[in-house]
Amino acid sequence: MTAARPLLVVGGGKMGGALMAGWIGRGISAADIFVVEPNPDNASALARDLGVTVAAMADDLPPDLLPELVMFAVKPQVMADVVPAYLPFAGPSTVFLSIAAGTPIALFEDCLGEVAAIVRVMPNTPAAVGRGASVACANARVTDAQQKLCHDLLTAVGQVHWVEDEDLLHAVTGLSGSGPAYVFHLVECLARAGREAGLPEDLANSLARATVEGAGELLHRSATDTPDTLRRNVTSPGGTTAAGLTVLMGGDPNKGDPANGPLGDLVTDCVAAAARRSRELAE
Repeated sequence: MTAARPLLVVGGGKMGGALMAGWIGRGISAADIFVVEPNPDNASALARDLGVTVAAMADDLPPDLLPELVMFAVKPQVMADVVPAYLPFAGPSTVFLSIAAGTPIALFEDCLGEVAAIVRVMPNTPAAVGRGASVACANARVTDAQQKLCHDLLTAVGQVHWVEDEDLLHAVTGLSGSGPAYVFHLVECLARAGREAGLPEDLANSLARATVEGAGELLHRSATDTPDTLRRNVTSPGGTTAAGLTVLMGGDPNKGDPANGPLGDLVTDCVAAAARRSRELAE
């Protein structure tokens, strides 16, 4: 993977850093990546670990820099203050990519003008290990070549899906964007349950973590099997797993809609709450 012109990343936090590491791993030269990162510790780490060029602010960038892509990887709360500094790059030859939750394309169009080509993406934190899931939406100014560039850059850290309806990104935020945190909390809950069942703390923590890691890898490798099939494969009628699932599902785990029941309802409410907050941030 190569870039015709330099790439500019605004914000060198964990997600921005993960994406840049993925790009470099796929063949993008570190010399072609410029970063604006005001935090001196983050800036030093990026320059040391990735070899990219880091500036403290937009005014410190090379005056002749014309990036092929500008990626905004800053917190949604400061986006409106940050974006206007990059207005000089707005034009048909540069695409703007945002990975900020709850920040609509309209905000960037207001700051950069209607001529700006803008792609909004909702990634998630497993991108840091190359197993991310991103969903992207482009405005009408994005060319096919620019969309392909964004797609190629995002696939460096996982799978990418595209939607035409930007409003769907709120649901995406609730499911995959926030989803890793739900899984991490499940590990916490499993570990606590193990401790309450009598296991030593270290053992309970280790088993909970390994169980979720292993189940996720099994799901990843079982491309032709649905989660329902994998669940049924380890659920013998009247067995221990069935007893536990009966609590989670509110009845016989081999009958009815597996998404119904106490756990299914709780997860539905959880995703809905995160999606609702995403909409609030966009207002």
